[in-house]
Amino acid sequence: MAVTLIRHGLTKANQEKRYIGHSDHSLCEKGKTELLDLKPYHGYLKPDLVLTSDRRRCLETVEILYPDVHIKICEEFRELNFGDWENKTYADLCKDPTYQKWLNQPKEVCPPNGEDFTEFKKRVSLGWEHKVVPLFKNIEINHVVILTHGGPIRYLLSQFAQEKRDFWEWNARHGQGYTLNWEGGMEGRCTLLQAAPLMEKQNG
Repeated sequence: MAVTLIRHGLTKANQEKRYIGHSDHSLCEKGKTELLDLKPYHGYLKPDLVLTSDRRRCLETVEILYPDVHIKICEEFRELNFGDWENKTYADLCKDPTYQKWLNQPKEVCPPNGEDFTEFKKRVSLGWEHKVVPLFKNIEINHVVILTHGGPIRYLLSQFAQEKRDFWEWNARHGQGYTLNWEGGMEGRCTLLQAAPLMEKQNG
């Protein structure tokens, strides 16, 4: 069984370095072009199923990368809800003392009217437990893609990657991510971790 975690393509708000956790932004033209440029030359291995966040930037990424694959919408794989900080930048927030505390202690401080890190972890974990784990018992499913955001990818890698690392030690670029492979049953950490898409040489 393989599970590939892919981050959505670039948005204008990403370019402007805005916090867009639950905000519903579309891909920008550069984001679409980057995905289309990557797709022909790199190994986006076709999955049996795509589980995707319901945000437009994820759904539009699925349409480009996996147009012929069955998808299921999973709100559990949304990004962290930044509450009152949604769509704002560092420049907008830097004088806010709560924001400064959050920068120093992001796992302890909650964005106003947003989601704290414990709530975020619980939501993503429930998505994994209820939507992914049952697929390991389905002999017709060998490869699943989770099309999501940077935060959920970091968290899932911190829990299941072959090499144990902290949440902030992981990163995924737009349109890219990691494939986790398990041999036999899905118990604990994966047995093999690969970059996704597979960076094959264009000349073979």
